[in-house]
Parts: sequence; structure tokens; C-alpha cells
Amino acid sequence: MEPIFCGTSPIVGFRFSMHPMSDNFIRILKTALAETDTSNVWMQTDDVSTVIRGKQHHVFNVAKALVLHAAKTKEHIALSGTFSIGCPGDSAGDNYLEVEDELANTDPASQYVSSQFALYPMNNPDYMAVIYREVERAKAHGVWNDSMHYASGIHGDIHEVFKFYEESFTQARTDEHPHLVMTVSMSINSPSHIGGQHA
Repeated sequence: MEPIFCGTSPIVGFRFSMHPMSDNFIRILKTALAETDTSNVWMQTDDVSTVIRGKQHHVFNVAKALVLHAAKTKEHIALSGTFSIGCPGDSAGDNYLEVEDELANTDPASQYVSSQFALYPMNNPDYMAVIYREVERAKAHGVWNDSMHYASGIHGDIHEVFKFYEESFTQARTDEHPHLVMTVSMSINSPSHIGGQHA
């Protein structure tokens, strides 16, 4: 199996762990997986996390759907994950770059999400300018929440939050610097969320 070196493949990956704060966490996770159409992505789960790989819009679509279906239980859901593109690694899932562009998951249900993200434009000496630009983009999208150490706060409806994350993931990389990592942490249905805001 030939390795993929930085920038040679447009495949996007998302490795994440989702934690339902409930005694029924197994049922919640299995139900979310069953209700999400994952046919457009390569997916593998181990005892720590799950990784999905494929075309960018399919990876973000599946990630959002999994979170949304888990959140419908009204239980407190926490998620932590890393999006990556242009990273060295194996070629598992490259065949999913050939699937059609039509999105598999189109549930319009609304859901408030409180989250944090951090961008890492690899090998880009002007990385801080990239980060500042994406912070301004979050403000323009109306999903900006707060500045904090090592991350930026993003909140709002799940569809608007994921729309921003995907756009930022696209805009934060260039042909010259194609290797990008973006970390995301989310909290949904937390007892500290009051009226769609965090306490």
C-alpha cells in the first residue's frame, strides 16, 4: 500500500470520540449510527475513537448527522474530534473520493450547539493571520462566542455551526500549504445551556 504524502490527496479525515452522559450511552451511540447514512464515507471504529474519511462535504455531513441524531435523545452529549487534510498516512478510503456528490443526510432539525475549535495551518509561517481571519469569519457568520486560551468559542444552531466549520476548513488552507488540522469540541444539551446560551 503506497503512502499518501502531504498534499497528494484531497481526502479529508475526521477522528472523533462521542460521549453521551447517560447510562444508556451504548443505545444512544448505536441508534445514532443506525440513523445516519454513512455510505458515502469510509469508517472504522476502535475501542477509543471512530474515524471517517472521504470527500470533504460527505465527511462534514456524516459528522453533523451523527451528532444531531445523538442529540435528539435530549441527553447531554460531548464530542471531541480532529479534522485533517493533506496529512501523511495510508490510502484507506481513497475509493470514496469517487462517490457521487449528493449528500446522504439532510435532516433539517434544529439543535443548539456550544463548541470550541482550533486551527493548525501546518507549515504556514503566516498561520496567525489565517487564524485571525477565520475568527472574523465566525463573527460574520453570527456563530462567534468567545476568545479563550488555545481555542475559540463557536455556538449556535448545529447547521450554522457546521457550515462555518466546513467553510473555515476550506479557507484556512492553500495550494502552497495544503496540510491543515482543525480540532473541535462540542457540548450539546448540557444542563449549563440556558435558553440557547451557556451559563
